[in-house]
Amino acid sequence: MNGRRGPAFWLLAGFFGLFVLFLYGPTLTILVLSFQGPTGGLTFPMQGVSVHWFGNLFEKQMVGDFAGSFERSMALGVAAMLVTVVASFSAGLAFRTRFRGSATIFYLAIASLIVPSILISLGIGLLFRVIGVDPAWYSSAFGAHLTWTLPFGLLIMFAVFNRFNPAYEEAARDQGATPWQSFWHVVLPLIAPSVVGIGMFGFTLSWDEISRSSQAIGDLNTLPLELQGLTTTVTDPAIYALGTITTAVSLLVIATALVSVAWLRARRTGPLA
Repeated sequence: MNGRRGPAFWLLAGFFGLFVLFLYGPTLTILVLSFQGPTGGLTFPMQGVSVHWFGNLFEKQMVGDFAGSFERSMALGVAAMLVTVVASFSAGLAFRTRFRGSATIFYLAIASLIVPSILISLGIGLLFRVIGVDPAWYSSAFGAHLTWTLPFGLLIMFAVFNRFNPAYEEAARDQGATPWQSFWHVVLPLIAPSVVGIGMFGFTLSWDEISRSSQAIGDLNTLPLELQGLTTTVTDPAIYALGTITTAVSLLVIATALVSVAWLRARRTGPLA
């Protein structure tokens, strides 16, 4: 009441500060150490500053396939993003109308969120071997990633359509719009930011996934699995450079999604301003 902060505020502020330090401190440490000089090691002090270890990643290595795993992770992330967006959007439209069995289908679709990831990966890998197909990053691992990305996309899209006011569509139809025109000019612009968010989720969840890839990936690793394997074999800052690149890609995707959402909102509200 008198404008002074109470003890509870400072306690919570201190806790939040520790949380932020614990969350971002290791990432910042790895970021700094990835710029070690050519003679630098895995710990402080820094032996100069350079981008030597970033260039080292894409040279021929005795251990690890950085360039190949990066390309596979990128392709897998983009494919998972596209399928997640299309499937979630289509399911959201379908579930706008109640039909028999809709609840059962919904719970089956999101059940993979509560099943341990390693079991899903193991089961998919085993299934492919039983039917005589070798697991690979573009088949079995792709399916394993969709068991992680699709439920999140479905939950987001269902929440969006549950809050969507059908009066907007009714108003468009009252003005003579066809169902397709009301969808294209009314529904899609309103939910476009959420669609972009689903795409971001789809890519980043696939890009960082380890557990669901581990038993279903086949012989060629994705970037997170490559990074995990290198923690016991690589003794130079190249592993930090690899971690920095993976983090940078995730942040770039998030930034792109935020800019896209801001642009879509500005474009939607512009004529009304």
